[in-house]
Amino acid sequence: MNEPTLPESDDVRTLHKLGYAQELSRVLGGFSNFAISLSIICILAGGITSFHVGYCSVGGAAIGLGWPLVCLFSLCVAATMGQIASAFPTAGGLYHWAAILGGRGWGWTTAWFNLAGLVTVLAGINVGTYLFAVSAFFPDSAPGPLTQFVAVLGLTASQAIINHRGIRVTQLLTDFSGYWILVISAVLMVSLFTTAPTLDIARLWTFSNYSGLESEPDKLVMWPRTESLLWLFALGFLLPAYTITGFDASAHVSEETSSAARNVPRGIVRSVLVSGIFGWLMLCAIVLAMRDPAAVAAKGDGSFVFTLRDVLPGWFASILLACIVIAQYLCGLATVTSASRMMFAFARDGGLPASKWVRSVSPRYRTPVVAIWVVAVTSVMFTIYADVYSTITAVCVIFLYLSYVLPTAIGLVAHGRWWTEMGPWQLGRWFRPLAVVSILGCGGLIVIGMQPPNEKAATVVCGAMIVLGVLWFAIAKYTFPGPPHGVLTTQQQQAIHAAELAVHETEDSKAAP
Repeated sequence: MNEPTLPESDDVRTLHKLGYAQELSRVLGGFSNFAISLSIICILAGGITSFHVGYCSVGGAAIGLGWPLVCLFSLCVAATMGQIASAFPTAGGLYHWAAILGGRGWGWTTAWFNLAGLVTVLAGINVGTYLFAVSAFFPDSAPGPLTQFVAVLGLTASQAIINHRGIRVTQLLTDFSGYWILVISAVLMVSLFTTAPTLDIARLWTFSNYSGLESEPDKLVMWPRTESLLWLFALGFLLPAYTITGFDASAHVSEETSSAARNVPRGIVRSVLVSGIFGWLMLCAIVLAMRDPAAVAAKGDGSFVFTLRDVLPGWFASILLACIVIAQYLCGLATVTSASRMMFAFARDGGLPASKWVRSVSPRYRTPVVAIWVVAVTSVMFTIYADVYSTITAVCVIFLYLSYVLPTAIGLVAHGRWWTEMGPWQLGRWFRPLAVVSILGCGGLIVIGMQPPNEKAATVVCGAMIVLGVLWFAIAKYTFPGPPHGVLTTQQQQAIHAAELAVHETEDSKAAP
């Protein structure tokens, strides 16, 4: 990979060349960019709350074999995404890449898929945090929908307030979150390895058929009964698919990252690599620590908490569970950051209703405050539909993978044709084969994500595609201007200067010592 050194002033120059003003505060370094994606992936969130999705398919083989297989695919997606991000380091991320390389229509479609995925993922994270805390510390309680709504409202509002107060506050917490996730994961795996009654390594490649198994005590079935272990193994891919996602966050904070053309792709790739390795070791430790694997599978979504309390001293298990809840909260915090930047970028290009209002930036805090609160309110609204929550969770992941595959496919077609100017972070001849692997893998995960018990996801996703198609050809095709392209006009240059003055930031002051 060729990574020539670029001066920091090139960040603003590159942003101006792409037609945008430096309105946000560029204070994030390489680690902070990496930490925000690591925080959203958060193996202590998805890896734990969705543990039963994988384990209750084929048992230990879903962890020992399935997890690394899907993580290798995710690494391909991250690498191809990194090359495109290096060439176009803007807050729009996936949306902007698709629009620049494929046209307004593809950009607009990608934006809605990505935005819908990020907002509903935030809802899923905070509901998951609440439910995990209840199951960990109040297992005998049965709180109703109103209690859940109030709790999620409080979580989301606090995350929005922190984001509102400026990127420096968020940076401190997401940097802390990066260290916190790795340390707690390490403590968790070491404690499980050392207290496990037996270390039967063969569990990690042993296939068991847990389909049709009713969980205790709610009698729910994770996967419908089937005799095909191969199909069950594929369904287990949803555990790493649910977990290793959201790494486009590094791209969404491009305009707040120094040396973005280099640090953004590094953050994307490293977050997936580190999460994949630490997540695999942590989940392997859980499987190896089980006293009775079949009894754990019968616990369904309570399998992780059951295992932890079964093999560790009660007081120590409670401390670890509390630490995990903290990590999950910080995961939601980072998701607000990512989703709000995506919404800000789309509104900046006129893609949303009331775009001028939504894209506004606070001169005091240098954050897209309206977008932050729109994201927060919208995500809380999704949690009202508690009876279809599992479907919403499946749909949001499908939306995210659709938003990943579109710019990747467009980049594959455009590469070497009308996309000839690359960034400093490049894959060279490996871009095309990795892009093909990414497209095929995304397609496979999208199909798997629509299978029972999430078959309603197919209806929702297909319906969304039809609605987007109608809206594009009836309205947006004629009203959505898309991102700036080509040589900037004098009027555009003046608009950039005015926007920077509004937040007391000009290119000259940025370059001044």
